[in-house]
Amino acid sequence: MDALRETVTGRVVAPGDEDWAMQRLGWNLAVDQQPAAVVHVETIDDIVAAVRFARDRGLSVAAQPVGHGATNAVDGAIILRTGALKNLRVDLDAGTATVGAGVRARELSAALNGSGLCGLPGSSGDPTVVGYTLGGGLSWFGRKYGQAANRVRRFEVVTADGVLTSVTAASDPDLFWALRGGGGDFAIVAEMEIELAPLPDLYGGKLVWPVGEARAVMKAFTEVTATAPEELTLWAWLLNLPDVPIVPEPLRGRWAVAVDTAFIGTAERAEELIAPIRAAVSTPIAGQLGPLTLTELAAVAAEPDDPIPGMIDTVLLNRLDDEVLDAFLAAVAPGEPSAVAMYEIRHLGGALARPGDGDGAAGHLDEPYLLMFGGFLPVPELAVPLAAGMDALRSAMAPYASGRVPANFSEDPGVDRLYPPAVLERLRVIKQERDPDGVIRGNHPVAAVVVAS
Repeated sequence: MDALRETVTGRVVAPGDEDWAMQRLGWNLAVDQQPAAVVHVETIDDIVAAVRFARDRGLSVAAQPVGHGATNAVDGAIILRTGALKNLRVDLDAGTATVGAGVRARELSAALNGSGLCGLPGSSGDPTVVGYTLGGGLSWFGRKYGQAANRVRRFEVVTADGVLTSVTAASDPDLFWALRGGGGDFAIVAEMEIELAPLPDLYGGKLVWPVGEARAVMKAFTEVTATAPEELTLWAWLLNLPDVPIVPEPLRGRWAVAVDTAFIGTAERAEELIAPIRAAVSTPIAGQLGPLTLTELAAVAAEPDDPIPGMIDTVLLNRLDDEVLDAFLAAVAPGEPSAVAMYEIRHLGGALARPGDGDGAAGHLDEPYLLMFGGFLPVPELAVPLAAGMDALRSAMAPYASGRVPANFSEDPGVDRLYPPAVLERLRVIKQERDPDGVIRGNHPVAAVVVAS
């Protein structure tokens, strides 16, 4: 550790240090990762130095800018916290943005508010743009513009041999392909340039109803999404909300059903499209729809920013008709006691389902719906009932699921569910060619992990 501290300018935290217990953890505090050390990178030179240090000693490095997506795959590696690399440049004329590895989604959105352009943000403003994009990047606007990974123009990376280099489709097509959705297993990304997307108007928000309206809301949700234009994204929720102060009083300690809306276009057209949902149920008990900035959009899903312990899983659904909806509601039993706190169904399709000639490893998603579910673990004893509830739902949905999971939605370090076989094979070939010694390690390693002693 003394040698590592002499190698980099950023702080190095190691086992035995006073704050090691928290420093080693990711955003999900329930993931008990055990790295060899944590380096708080201050400059790109720190990345170069850390990679060379690890390479020369038979160790591995793993980038976790702020800890989202952490898995136990990084056990034994040196974690690089790249959150301090905050360089952000927007070129409105060119329609591009250059973001450092530490720029969070909310920071890019704030820079683009009112510009008529967006960077394909996800449901939370807290993850870094780079980390989110390496895992594919499933955006509010994905139905219109596809996955965020497929809009990257250039990466600045440090490779496994400790060399800083620029990666584009022309300079290194294989590595460029792998980085766009293949995760952090191929190089440490210091910066990337992305193509922005048009966003002339944005309308949306969250509407919440009593849980007694769950079937009616879900039924209307399936009907609207079946014919929705690509400009409209709807996400439906069943929420088993805890009795804690951060939950608004009308919802605290209660079940509820909700629908999130994001529409690229006018308020009038948005309301016309979601009218069947409003007509099918009573007046919402909370929430509202209206014109949104990109910054306001980041709060719609109401996902927590602060690190918490929890368990989450995801399945991709091949369809969402009456049969699937009945099986889902029977397994969830809305209103009944449960350790599972949230169930979210996202409408996919549109551009997300269309293959593109220039796509990266993220590719496209054939499945029209994504179901994510899980809960919090304020005490470890809740892990058993929470896992049991999640297992029951997973089994109920198995006949309707494809077996795939987007990389950003998996807390399992394994990769077999993340990519089609041909994509995974190509990723493994590239990994073997570029990093046969496993110097770079992602949260989802494409090859077997060898932990150095």
